[in-house]
Amino acid sequence: MRVTTPESMLRHVLMSVLGPARWAVPVAVGVLVLQAAPESLPWMDGARHVTGLLLIGLCTSLSMRALTGFANGVLARYPVDVVENLEARRVHTQARVLSRLAQVVVFLAGLAFMLMTFPGARQVGTSLLASAGVLGLVVGIAARPVFSNLIAGLQIALTQPIRIDDVLIVRGEWGRVEEITGTYVVFRVWDDRRLVIPLQWFIDNPFENWTRTGTALLGTVFLWVDFALPLAPLRAELERVVKTIPEWDGRLALLHVTDTNDRAMQVRALVTAQDAARMFELRCKVREALIDFIQSQYPGRLPRLRVDDLRWDDKLPLAA
Repeated sequence: MRVTTPESMLRHVLMSVLGPARWAVPVAVGVLVLQAAPESLPWMDGARHVTGLLLIGLCTSLSMRALTGFANGVLARYPVDVVENLEARRVHTQARVLSRLAQVVVFLAGLAFMLMTFPGARQVGTSLLASAGVLGLVVGIAARPVFSNLIAGLQIALTQPIRIDDVLIVRGEWGRVEEITGTYVVFRVWDDRRLVIPLQWFIDNPFENWTRTGTALLGTVFLWVDFALPLAPLRAELERVVKTIPEWDGRLALLHVTDTNDRAMQVRALVTAQDAARMFELRCKVREALIDFIQSQYPGRLPRLRVDDLRWDDKLPLAA
């Protein structure tokens, strides 16, 4: 795992603020020059107002870029491209969501300070500043969905029911959490489709999280076979096959009969893997190997329909 030193963290911040920082010296010089200029000039008030707005905008931009750089520095310290990445995914989720929420607060605060420089808009600026401070104040019915998603984002960042790269089952779809923004989640389905889901949905609805406490998984392979199939050779074949499959992590490989009906019995193979991607491949390979084994060693032992030919004796008397 890579380690980010304070120097590299500072480098991320400096690289992020480099763009707007280039305007810092010209704006600062302009403010100082206008402050020293005589008050009698007719355009002085307007020029000072404009430079004041530029200064507020520059400070807002620098603050937002600094938050982005700090978040990038934190993300660089915890890479997710490792097998045991639970801690890294937790940090990535908190860093991304909290940095974006903080940027929203900084932006609203900067906009409020700009509006407060206009005498007629002080009341509007004060309201926006209050909204930035509590982040949950509903400013009209139209803004309610936005603020509810922002609050849901803060709740997800703190409680973390989902994290970056978590494997979820959402509305019957299997996939991973690709991105968490301030208002929605990008969910990458197994076939590379993307579902864009509001954050509030994850607060209000149940869903499956396969990697909530770890990446290792226990998978199942079900087969329906004939009652005449001996189980001991099938168990031995399962143990032999999993040792040849690189996706198996070596923890567990069991086979049981879990169900029966009037035609066949159901056998279940339990296998383990380090993560969901390996588990999918492992289940497919085990299923194919067991079917090949049954077809080659015990042909006719897959489920079949039995029919008894009952022939009536022609000499029996017919019912009256």
